[in-house]
Amino acid sequence: MSLSTWLKQRRFFFFSFCALLRPQYKKGSMREIRKGLEEKFLTVYLSSIVGSASIGVYSLATENIVVIPRMVPQRKAQEFADWLNTKLAYTSISGSVLAGALACANSNGMLLPNSVRDEELAQIKSVFEGNITIMETKKTAYGNLVLANDKGAVVDPRLKATEIKQISDTLGVEVRPTEIAGLPYVGSLAVATNKGLLAHPLLKDEERKTLESVLKVPVDVGTVNCGIPYVGTGLIANSHAAVAGSMTTGPEMFIIEHVLGTL
Repeated sequence: MSLSTWLKQRRFFFFSFCALLRPQYKKGSMREIRKGLEEKFLTVYLSSIVGSASIGVYSLATENIVVIPRMVPQRKAQEFADWLNTKLAYTSISGSVLAGALACANSNGMLLPNSVRDEELAQIKSVFEGNITIMETKKTAYGNLVLANDKGAVVDPRLKATEIKQISDTLGVEVRPTEIAGLPYVGSLAVATNKGLLAHPLLKDEERKTLESVLKVPVDVGTVNCGIPYVGTGLIANSHAAVAGSMTTGPEMFIIEHVLGTL
């Protein structure tokens, strides 16, 4: 289906529902009707963090919490948490705004770099009840090195066996090394929830089989922020909803909704 055809169908869908909903908004405007539609049907929220559409670099989400750095206004950070139906961990990681790149988590546990500060750790512990492991290695970007949901995890193949064992113990799931699109930074190349996994468009067949086997969800490919293939840099999600970078297009949103099962 061409983009122009898709847009025409989307426009027809919107105005058809406007006609159906109009009796509910007799005294309202088209804006109110659109708002009603969004409340009923849309599950992908577009936003930015510190002026950037690469929200996955700056934040991370699980079924239970979302981590948003303090450089973001607290009201906006709380909006993220409300949309994803989670608690808010309002903190930087290692004094950095790059919380999504530096940390990785699922409902069972969280991996943090050894540079994490005491006050940051205390803030996370106040809202997160799972295992928390501070990785005592020179590596810091565990959000890029690990891709996880509550069913499994895959990691950068260059990690040592001892590190993989520690990650498995913390997250409470099977962990297997793999690449995505022939690249090792699996956390930046995909986003996984307990319903689906969206990966880099150049995902290979053998990689897809590994992801489906370990994370135990359907796998498909897509982009964010108007064609960026590094999905993990511009999207956070859980089983309730998703937040995508502000440059994400309508067709990309449709794919995110379909693949991650947020519809």
